[in-house]
Amino acid sequence: MRIGGIVAALAIVAASSSLGAAAAQGAPEDRGSAPKDKVVLYRGATLIDGTGAAPRPGVSILVEGPVIRAVGPGLAAPAGAEVVDAAGLYVVPGLIDSHVHMATPPEPAKAEALMRRQLYAGITAVRDMADDTRSIAELQRRARVGEIPAPDVYFAALMAGPSFFDDPRTIAVSQGDTPGKVPWMQAITDETDMPLAVAQARGTYATAIKIYANLPGRLVKKITEEAHRQGVRVWAHSAVFPASPSEVIAAGVDVSSHVCPMAYELNDAMPPTYQDPTPTAEARLGEGDHPVMGGLFDRMKAGGVILDATVRVYEEHEKAYAKTRKGRPPRCSAATAYRLTNLAFRRGVEISAGTDGETPWTDPWPSLHEELELLQDRAGLPPLQVIRAATLTGARTLGREAEMGTVEPGKLANLVFVSQDPSRDVRALRSVAFTVKRGRVFPRTEYRPITEAEGADR
Repeated sequence: MRIGGIVAALAIVAASSSLGAAAAQGAPEDRGSAPKDKVVLYRGATLIDGTGAAPRPGVSILVEGPVIRAVGPGLAAPAGAEVVDAAGLYVVPGLIDSHVHMATPPEPAKAEALMRRQLYAGITAVRDMADDTRSIAELQRRARVGEIPAPDVYFAALMAGPSFFDDPRTIAVSQGDTPGKVPWMQAITDETDMPLAVAQARGTYATAIKIYANLPGRLVKKITEEAHRQGVRVWAHSAVFPASPSEVIAAGVDVSSHVCPMAYELNDAMPPTYQDPTPTAEARLGEGDHPVMGGLFDRMKAGGVILDATVRVYEEHEKAYAKTRKGRPPRCSAATAYRLTNLAFRRGVEISAGTDGETPWTDPWPSLHEELELLQDRAGLPPLQVIRAATLTGARTLGREAEMGTVEPGKLANLVFVSQDPSRDVRALRSVAFTVKRGRVFPRTEYRPITEAEGADR
């Protein structure tokens, strides 16, 4: 495979779809995508479509502006189309990190640098799980209209019990106002006007409401029902304290985040608040598949609840705590997190790939690649299913599966071309040749690493 030839071809495509070229053509309305009349044929790649299906060699993808128009072998290039010879490359849908935090507290320059790293590593969309939405909404706008190279951003407004809002993170993301009393961070009680609270959350331009902590099951259910009535998705922690995992699932949430707290289902009683450091009763898991946990995952599957497992965060927490013995002890071991993720997968629960933390700014790759490798190596998901977790299932967490997550006609041209075969080992997803987001091309060779001024902790 002559990668140099592909890079040269991409230079032509990238130049013709740049903002400058767009302006010369009359400034298309959607500056964050390729010009609507730009047609590119990516010819001859091996397609891994995001569904979990086997790879298909020799496939071509016809892209018009920001949209995929045709997928199949032997496609002819329309008159005037650019042709990119992708023979020898593998193509997967744009990756989706289903659990990020970009503004706790807001640091726009750092966030933009991390998002640049994400895009050039193949990530075309992220799910931001409750931050200062005043800052996130601006990052979302800048990414969407193409002012910065970055994934598209979909974010949540947060709801929790009043006792949660002494958490320093809620103070950091509500500066200038009162935590628990702003539309993106609301304290909920039995007296809350729920239709109004959900409407205020919607007014932040949030994709979903995140139910975080310190709420009983009846209020988790009340929030979920009203949010769904207003057409808003609900993303919840797997344990909301005192609401148990089974109560969260019974409430009908769309996505449940963090696999480790699922094991609270085995405790004699739920900790009353998020702040309570009581660990899970993971020792009760014993050997084999525990029937209580198996039953919980069966109910998740039946309800269509996606598990945002975030296994990497438990690996990192365990390492950090073992080194310093400071701070909150892990709620469960990393081994238990992997074991429960594997059980959920075998019971048919859809697993999404979320990170809830980043690699150091000096790392050339974002944390999603580590998450994917841990899902494969430690949680035991087959490579094609790991790819599905970061593509189709990721799109479903956002409620955007009609427009992204797989490679098929009518969907956004969000694509990642890699030089090695990720269907054998997801480490191959680090061999990025170029990313395509909404039809615009971002060659890996043009990635500008994060500088110390951008990435160092303040």
